[in-house]
Amino acid sequence: MTPSDAPIQFERDGAIARIRFNRPPALNALTRVMAEGLLEICRTMGSSPDIRVLVISGTGKAFMAGGDLGYFHEDIAAAPRNAPTLIDPLHAALEILTSLPQLVIGSLHGAVAGAGVSMALACDLSIASSDTRFNLAYARIGTSPDGSATWSLPRVVGLHKALELALLADTFDAAEALRLGIVSRVVAPEALAEETEKLAQRLASGPSFAYGKTKQLMRASFSRSLKDQMEAEKASFIECAATADFAEGIGAFFGKRQAQYTGR
Repeated sequence: MTPSDAPIQFERDGAIARIRFNRPPALNALTRVMAEGLLEICRTMGSSPDIRVLVISGTGKAFMAGGDLGYFHEDIAAAPRNAPTLIDPLHAALEILTSLPQLVIGSLHGAVAGAGVSMALACDLSIASSDTRFNLAYARIGTSPDGSATWSLPRVVGLHKALELALLADTFDAAEALRLGIVSRVVAPEALAEETEKLAQRLASGPSFAYGKTKQLMRASFSRSLKDQMEAEKASFIECAATADFAEGIGAFFGKRQAQYTGR
């Protein structure tokens, strides 16, 4: 567990791990230190098989209101040189995050802007408070998106809608994010923590090896032919069929009882 005043916090509770962005006065705007911390945490997750679900959230009034623009404002002439020191660890972290065997849940509220949208899109499932407001925002400061948004967004909402959201940089609400498929569900603000926990617990008690394989198959499907994807499906099914969870699932089905999965 990291200190309560750290700009990015990490804690583990059994099979569930939690990352919290923690710069409330700045609406959790992402700094270089936060990006590096996120990368360090993501690197440890791959070697933590007992962790089955990762929840990402923000403290205070926002999930994440983009990157820390003050970093560039301090020396605008150095922006081209400084940008990689923030972007490189963020991109490395997101690449790991999307390939982790664990499922990643985004718990969103308040402002979700710029890199915050990118972070939400990198999650496998996201729950948003009804008061959440989204904005890709990059065009508002005269730059193109980063954080894998130009990869994720067209795949989620389609090319033309992605271009609209990026070029116009209009704010949209949680209901629209749900309609577009950016979030999985929308709940009342006072229910966000409880509903996030319910989903995390449900997934953590499920067949997490099979979940990880499903995530891997889905995310790789865009770069494969139908034939290659079906071959990958067969290989994945065979791996799952060798697990204790598969035996438990089959036994529970025929025994007409609730399966007790261990993730192995």
